[in-house]
Amino acid sequence: MARFLTLNIGASKAVLAEYALKGKDSLTLTAYGEADLSLAGDSATALEASLTPALHQIMREKGIKPAPLVVSLNGQAVFPRFAKFPSVSADKLDDLVRYEVEQNVPFPIDEIVCDHQFTGETPEGDKAAMIVSAKIEQVRAVTDAVQAAGLTPRIVDVSPMAIYNAFKWSNPGATGCSVILDVGAKTTSLILVEDEKIYNRSIPVAGNTITKEIAQAFGCSQEEAEDFKRTRGYVSLGGVTEDADETADRASKVIRAVLTRLHAELSRSINFYRSQQGGNAPARLFLTGGTVRMPQLDEFFRETLQIEVGYLNPFQRIKLGGKINRNAFVNDAFTLAESAGLALRMTDAAAMKINLMPPELIEHARTVKRIPFIVVGAVAFLGALGAGMVLEQMRGEGVRAQVECVSARNGKLKALEQKLKAAQAEAADEQAKCDEFQKLLASRSLALRRVDAVRRSLLPGMWITAWEPLKEKDGARITIRGWKDTLTSAEARRSSKKRATAAEMVQGEIERKGIAVPESVKIVAQKDVKDCMGEFALTMEFAPAKSAISEDAADKKKGSR
Repeated sequence: MARFLTLNIGASKAVLAEYALKGKDSLTLTAYGEADLSLAGDSATALEASLTPALHQIMREKGIKPAPLVVSLNGQAVFPRFAKFPSVSADKLDDLVRYEVEQNVPFPIDEIVCDHQFTGETPEGDKAAMIVSAKIEQVRAVTDAVQAAGLTPRIVDVSPMAIYNAFKWSNPGATGCSVILDVGAKTTSLILVEDEKIYNRSIPVAGNTITKEIAQAFGCSQEEAEDFKRTRGYVSLGGVTEDADETADRASKVIRAVLTRLHAELSRSINFYRSQQGGNAPARLFLTGGTVRMPQLDEFFRETLQIEVGYLNPFQRIKLGGKINRNAFVNDAFTLAESAGLALRMTDAAAMKINLMPPELIEHARTVKRIPFIVVGAVAFLGALGAGMVLEQMRGEGVRAQVECVSARNGKLKALEQKLKAAQAEAADEQAKCDEFQKLLASRSLALRRVDAVRRSLLPGMWITAWEPLKEKDGARITIRGWKDTLTSAEARRSSKKRATAAEMVQGEIERKGIAVPESVKIVAQKDVKDCMGEFALTMEFAPAKSAISEDAADKKKGSR
């Protein structure tokens, strides 16, 4: 039984998985884990500085040992293109592919690595092909990082094609046009599949967009917004229904607004595909990626697209090893479809076989394959001259080579450690700037939140008529009126032991909500206005400002008591 690893690298996480292969296509997932990536920029140095320790962490925690590796590049890092070519000889087809790359990839041909696969013939008799290119510098950043972690890359795939392979594997009888949405943290990868046609596009609207919009709407930090999104976020389904949880209801509408933008981009891409490639309208949508865990997201797309919506699940045909936590896997399966697609590359079942390995690594792999034959010949020749001495010498050279390799890698890691510390310091400075900006955003809506908090402390039949800031402190004098009959009824409902005026009830509610500094809320005036209304005034010193989400969490904590 062969053992190998897969690695998919997202905008904020890396997922490493271990598979066992029995026969040609019997796969078993034996272990997997993920780790956060702290990418301070998009440079190759930043990737290696973050990815290598992340891989060490996963391997240590999950007990994963080095093995041949299939790794995928993020969809943003590649240039996919579906093209059609006339039916000519193989050498001329290669020339046409090269010309297509030179015309459509915005980098010199010697700065990229490229691969293609012919997918069949069009109705017109042309050759259909998927061409994928990437900057060789970005590919080497990934392969250098995994090699620094002690892993040997065998195949460099790309995320959209891995998802495509997972779809083909799990839906062998699918007909018509299918849409696959891989909703990650930074981008959403759109893949349209119809017979032999493939269309792929990367859309910059995804999980991080939702987090930023929530943070801006509530005047809170990115960390608070991300935690709120994961624990209480869901997609509003529109209409006039409202959630009893006001904060969650408001956030659900913010999330729906972001997804409406994603839906608009999706519709635009579908229209382009139908007009440029002669495709049909989609019959179904499959969801995958970390963000699709959000409740009611499938209902949103079912409502807006009016088609069948489900989740991409290639693990119906992949076994789970004995060490896999089944309960955790149910939640993690959303992020493992790409890993399953990568695992298929080590079988005969992969429909798309793109490989963007750098040329020097391809040559190295060929050399490694030839080594056994060279060694056999050498041993046979040197046996007559003294096999013992030769073998001892080879062992010594092997040890020295290993020592040199470890020393070189150690020096490289120390250099990366210095760069990482500098990047972390830079990130801390940027975080401080973000915190100041968040405070500024929060202050823009502070007055409105305070007015709303006081308004929600009033009894039915009351309203605010004046709001005058205090001169010497952060506070206000607030004049309130109310209908006498309504206020008298509210006062009468209080028991005789807890008798209080309507003004005192409002005073107590404001103190309970924590809007003002304790003992600063005072009733300073009270009178009747005509026969039907009463009026009173309060002065208060406001409590320190909090974000809307922080206030909501505090209210829930008080309520639970």
